[in-house]
Amino acid sequence: MVHYRFCILILLGLLCTNVAAIAQDSLGKRGKISPKSKAARNLKVSLSANDNELQTALDYETLAKELAEKNEYAKAEDYLQKALVIFTSLNHESAASVSRALAKVQEAQNKIAPAINNYNSARSLSQDKSLELVNFNDAQRLLNDRNPGRQIDYTKSNINIFEKEGKKKEAADAYRQLGNSLMLQNKNDAAVASYEKALEKSENAGDIAAISKEISRAYVADNKVAEAIRSSEAILEKAKQEHNTDLQISQIQDLAQLYTANRQYDRTGKLLEEAYRLAFKSGNTSRAKDCLLALTSYYKQQRKEAAALQQYDNFLFNLDSLIRSDSSLVDANLFDITEGKIKDLEKEKALQLALINNQNKLNYFLIVFVLAMVLLLFFIIRSLRAIKIKNKKIALQSLRREMNPHFIFNSLNSVNQYIAENKEVEANKYLTSYSGLMRNVMEHSNKDFVPLTVEAEQLRRYLDLEQLRFSDKFVYILDIDETLDPDSVMIPNMLIQPHLENAVWHGLRYKDTKGLLRVSFRKQGRFIRVEIEDDGIGLAKSRELKTVHQKAHQSRGITNTHERINLLNDIYHLSIRLEMEEITKDGATGTRVVLQLPLMHKHDGNRKNHLSNR
Repeated sequence: MVHYRFCILILLGLLCTNVAAIAQDSLGKRGKISPKSKAARNLKVSLSANDNELQTALDYETLAKELAEKNEYAKAEDYLQKALVIFTSLNHESAASVSRALAKVQEAQNKIAPAINNYNSARSLSQDKSLELVNFNDAQRLLNDRNPGRQIDYTKSNINIFEKEGKKKEAADAYRQLGNSLMLQNKNDAAVASYEKALEKSENAGDIAAISKEISRAYVADNKVAEAIRSSEAILEKAKQEHNTDLQISQIQDLAQLYTANRQYDRTGKLLEEAYRLAFKSGNTSRAKDCLLALTSYYKQQRKEAAALQQYDNFLFNLDSLIRSDSSLVDANLFDITEGKIKDLEKEKALQLALINNQNKLNYFLIVFVLAMVLLLFFIIRSLRAIKIKNKKIALQSLRREMNPHFIFNSLNSVNQYIAENKEVEANKYLTSYSGLMRNVMEHSNKDFVPLTVEAEQLRRYLDLEQLRFSDKFVYILDIDETLDPDSVMIPNMLIQPHLENAVWHGLRYKDTKGLLRVSFRKQGRFIRVEIEDDGIGLAKSRELKTVHQKAHQSRGITNTHERINLLNDIYHLSIRLEMEEITKDGATGTRVVLQLPLMHKHDGNRKNHLSNR
């Protein structure tokens, strides 16, 4: 007997290694593929396409459901986890249902802790309030695994929800859970009632067979074997009416065990023989082998070794044709082949993602490096520009602070002359005005721009000193347009004074009669027009009378002014313009200097002064 069993197992192993060729022939004849194999092929296609993550996740989910229906929970869990990762990354609504399905297959494998986590995850992802409550109930049911009473409450809550929403499969599962909890409390009659409700709502042959066994277990626990037999026979009769071979085989085997428990051994043998014939006829090699082993085990117990050997011979004789007609082997082989390709595609995809991630990291590094270099270059250029502007500002301040040596020398000579002539009052008055002017100049010497009132006051003090020096050789008029607010309008500091000095020293002082110097400030659009006009001897006559020292002095003064204008325009992006011309009016000559200054108000000038002080 043992020798025959060993031979059968060896032969099955050899034939199964060559099942690929048999499968191809059989598939060519039937042209049918099981739902599980079809789902696997669809998944392989979506993985090969590599451009639709959502479709890949849906195919993972479909294949997992097919595997779960065949009680292949470990594989179903693996595919559900992969689907969940994709759905979560896409923020897809299916993440909640997949998380719940994952929890259920983990519970079926008695992985309680991860199942609780996934029920809670499904609860947080659920957008439907009833589904949120269902997942909460299931998580609490597992947490109270040592408290069947609490489990019953949570399960009944779920049953009410599923019944209202017409979810038959979910309701059937809940009724089974309720029956299991009632069994733990030894409420076997109530458990049977719950199992029977689950049976009414179940459509899958595997679920029906499992529930039938649970009903039998509940009856047997109360020593009601006859009731268990009647229940199983009723299910068997229904399976025959529906021509459900798999369910018939399961029920026949269940009945055989019940008859054995009831010591009705003759009926046990007939049922086992019937189950074997059905399995062989259905072309299911695995079921036929299991039925054969159960039958031969029964023969051995009944000391019918000859019958057992005869069944072994019959099985070996017909094994080749059985395998060729076994669609389950074909489907299993095709699924294994496809699953191997799926794993290869997943590895290839993971490798591609790794390469993409590495490439992205390299790209990010290069981007950061380029940005750092650009930033460094920006700071270098900015620093160089700041240094350049700083140098220009230093040069501008040097030019602005450069006092006219000729003016200082003559002012001191004027004081000395007053003292020599014992004109102490005039000397004192001159020194007072001179010191006031110098103090005003020094107070604003660090500013490139000052209010018009400050500049006008400096010009008045300067012209007052020149009037004292030249004994009222000229009069001046300082005219400011009424549309200009002297306190808010800002102009370049000490840019006008050198032209007043030129007008006095090289135009008015050589005139035989008292001269007139007019300084006017007029608003013209976005500019201020400054006119310095005198009725002195004019530019041409002035050049003839100049000494070598005076020519050098005037040249330096004009050059200084032009340099300051260029620096102001360059640093502050202004458009200051200077024009000089000789004028003739009623036979008299004179000089006109026109400065065009940008119209700036105090906030603009303060900003520029702040920049100039940095």
